[in-house]
Amino acid sequence: VEAAKWGGKTVAIKIQRPEATASASLDMYLIRRTAMWLSKFRGGDLPAIADQFGMQLFGELDYIREAHNCERFRELYGHWDDVKVPLGCSPFTRKKVLVQEWVDGVKGPWDSNDATDMVRIGLRCSVDQLMHTGLFHADPHRGNLLKTPDGKLAFIDFGMMADVDEDDRYGLIGLVIGLQNKDISLTTEELLALGFLKDTTQLDQLVPRLRAAVVNASGGTGKASDLNFAKLQSELDDISRDNVLAFSIPPFITVIIRSLTILEGLALSVDSNFRLVRGAYPYVLKQLLTPDDNERTPAALRKLLVRLLTIDGQEEEIEWERLRDFLQLAQKAASKYNPSDEESDDKSAVSRKTIDLFFKFLTSRTGLFLKEPLVHELAETIDGMASLSEANLIRLTRGIVPPLPGGNGPVNEKRMEEMRALADVLQSALQGKGGAAEQRQERMS
Repeated sequence: VEAAKWGGKTVAIKIQRPEATASASLDMYLIRRTAMWLSKFRGGDLPAIADQFGMQLFGELDYIREAHNCERFRELYGHWDDVKVPLGCSPFTRKKVLVQEWVDGVKGPWDSNDATDMVRIGLRCSVDQLMHTGLFHADPHRGNLLKTPDGKLAFIDFGMMADVDEDDRYGLIGLVIGLQNKDISLTTEELLALGFLKDTTQLDQLVPRLRAAVVNASGGTGKASDLNFAKLQSELDDISRDNVLAFSIPPFITVIIRSLTILEGLALSVDSNFRLVRGAYPYVLKQLLTPDDNERTPAALRKLLVRLLTIDGQEEEIEWERLRDFLQLAQKAASKYNPSDEESDDKSAVSRKTIDLFFKFLTSRTGLFLKEPLVHELAETIDGMASLSEANLIRLTRGIVPPLPGGNGPVNEKRMEEMRALADVLQSALQGKGGAAEQRQERMS
């Protein structure tokens, strides 16, 4: 059966050099001894990072494992319209011989607009790996990414992969969002949860260092959306190397940052203005706000959303401004968003699609936690409107109309202002005024 399936087809064959294992073993011995020696003089858990690298390195030497990784990746992303994953030839694969379907394609950098499209596909796929599946391609350099003749992005070489669990994935997303929104409380929580910090005793010293690191790695703007991952990695390494703060970079974070740095380098070769976080942010939020109702909501995801979208994470009041900003950014992921464009400061442009996205999220199982505070806030607003109307009526009639029993209650001005702003946004979007630029872009495409 397999002979008939593969007979006459062109395949790619990778054969391991006879001395590869011995050479890798010597390299890892020297790397780990050096890491142990350096750890006496500087901070950061260097031996653990060396061990993580060693696991990746020796994993690459096991071609049966690589073939299995390829099949897993193919099951997850082979059905995407713009992604190509080669079919593995398992019957002919051995520990040191790998046989796969041949993929015709061109390695990056690519020409013209195709290059931006390829980077966008790679970025969207990387976000899905972090947010959804947890199976992370840790080596997305230009030699492992091909543009196929039909315009797809082909992934090859699955030796260096990482499995990232849910808590770590959503913790990392929370850290990025905390940095993006300058939310020191959220950033601190995630730094502790992910293992960057063991306790808060040195927090007063660390936060200014992290702020300075973000400023330096963002070209002086201080915006997480302008971060350069290569510079950020260097800045974080400097903090660890000082050996003054009990600060260390978790090994799995090192693998992810390395992968994102490689992807960022590819993106910058296409467009020198490209910013990885700015490019990934809409896709991250789209993953957060468009859950699949056929799947359970991970506890770590629900905890993160509650923390982000309700005041103080108490599930009592909704963070309306942040929710609106998230929805606008999430909508960009569905349009032809250019991550090299400067961010707009226009907070008022909300499209009809964004409103649809909000109601889809609100009616999903993941968004259930917003329903109770929404009902409470609407009821409080209606009570406030009734109290204001009654007070005006009493004032206009000079007390001829007596107060109603239980009426003329307290008025939450802040809540009423938020609801008024929400109503204005809804009316604007439904009348087609919001998102005008987005609508023009849709007509052009």
